[in-house]
Amino acid sequence: MNRRPPPTSLSVIVPVFNERGTLRELLDQLVAKRIPGMAIQFLIVESNSTDGSREIVLEYRGRPGVEVILEEKPRGKGRAVRTGLAAATGDIIMIQDADLEYDLNDYEVLLAPIIAGRQTFVLGARHGSGGWAIRKFTDQPVHAFILNLAHWSFTLLINLSLGIWLRDPFTMYKVFRRDCLEGLTFTCNRFDFDWELLMKLIRKGHRPIEIPVTYTSRSFQQGKKVRMFRDPLTWIVAWAKCRFGPL
Repeated sequence: MNRRPPPTSLSVIVPVFNERGTLRELLDQLVAKRIPGMAIQFLIVESNSTDGSREIVLEYRGRPGVEVILEEKPRGKGRAVRTGLAAATGDIIMIQDADLEYDLNDYEVLLAPIIAGRQTFVLGARHGSGGWAIRKFTDQPVHAFILNLAHWSFTLLINLSLGIWLRDPFTMYKVFRRDCLEGLTFTCNRFDFDWELLMKLIRKGHRPIEIPVTYTSRSFQQGKKVRMFRDPLTWIVAWAKCRFGPL
């Protein structure tokens, strides 16, 4: 049996579009991040923001480990992540949003099973504190309820169709070995890319484990970009393509 060499490098892909309010704080945390024994490549993919985010990103160009990729126009978060995947060189890949909903202090616990060789794919589950509600918008409680209900409905669809049991398949924190992507083709451009990445990795044989992470949800008034009625339609299409189509 050929055992993979232990991973020694990490690529963190950061898609950015109109995140001025939280971007600088997130990038400061990123460039200060150190993981013993792990070289880190920060791939910041900026999608031609209209709020000054691009100018902030350019301030970090040239920092140690930072690579800035500038897109000519916004084509969706999924497309930005796919651009980052094409440039990633790390043994492990992690996706990081720029909105501060997730805590960078969770990196080590998410990486540990992959570094130890026990797993190839890890999900950072947002149910760390228990309960069914991931999103708790004090300013938009009805929106939060609808999103939480949709989350569990779509999670059930994923679990039943793939014969797996996950609580948070749509978490942004998807961490996996880069060689897991070999032979896979991705086409989704928006948040449906979450579905495509998850389902194709599972169909290829990479069964993820879920590790609880710290999560602080933001509402639509605070900048959440998911479109409540249009995006779910793209998720259903992505599910059908990824469940029954080619890898």
